[in-house]
Amino acid sequence: MFEGGGVEFPVDVALAQLVPQLPTGLRWWYEVKLDGHRTVLWRLADTVRLQARSGRDVTTPWMDLAVAGMALPPGVVLDGEAVVVVDGRVSFEAAQARAASSPARSRELAARHPALLIVWDVLALPAGDVRARPYEERRALMLDVVAGLPEGSPIQAVSATDDVQVARAWYETLAGAGVEGVVAKSGRSPYRAGRSSAWKKVRHAETVDAQVVGFTGAAGRPRALAVRLPGGRVALSQRLGPQVAAQVAAVLVDVAPAGRGRAAGGELYSVVETGLLVEVLAGTTRHAVVTVTRVR
Repeated sequence: MFEGGGVEFPVDVALAQLVPQLPTGLRWWYEVKLDGHRTVLWRLADTVRLQARSGRDVTTPWMDLAVAGMALPPGVVLDGEAVVVVDGRVSFEAAQARAASSPARSRELAARHPALLIVWDVLALPAGDVRARPYEERRALMLDVVAGLPEGSPIQAVSATDDVQVARAWYETLAGAGVEGVVAKSGRSPYRAGRSSAWKKVRHAETVDAQVVGFTGAAGRPRALAVRLPGGRVALSQRLGPQVAAQVAAVLVDVAPAGRGRAAGGELYSVVETGLLVEVLAGTTRHAVVTVTRVR
């Protein structure tokens, strides 16, 4: 196990509840939500490790961010979003391509479109774990850490405001730039693993998380996934895109199928226990077939 500031790797990340509109009131803060890959950066004693939301080590495809993280003091753990900007717009497709790439390919992609780590929280400092401190204190600490990085660092602080009108303007006007939505956080809230009513989000494309319980095709080239939806129903996804298929295959090749299962629509699939989560379009979950948008 790796450790940063007393926090063990991997860490269970804090998540926001999906809501139809932003909360208002005293001590609510609002952050731009960019369309990228959730990434926790660990500055260890002599190296840097990057963690996906699922807990997977994703240092290799985001090596340019790992190199930039070496400028942080050992013991710092930052939470944020790895994004790639193409032609002035945050591109989820480019982030997916990077996440699914081989080491050689990721270097090529990084040379063409360097990544940014947009940081919104600090979990640990050299002095220790700060997750129990209120959001307002942690944000001030995070800004101090980021301010100490060299000029031009790809590790940058997320835009935040305590003015709900500014936040609404971000939501309404910045979708074309790759802004996925807005996250609201209570200024009093600690950093708590899992979903909490202290963190809420509004987004342009509504999605839900689903657990991967199986697949069709070969483990090295999965065609579709069997996923357990929040209500408990197991459904088969539509055919996977190449980037998602490559990410899932990297996990499936190390897991032996545990037999055959049947989805709610009657389709057969190979049963696996991976702990893998994927994001699916919320509008498709009431049907027999769902659309996978990304690996968590």
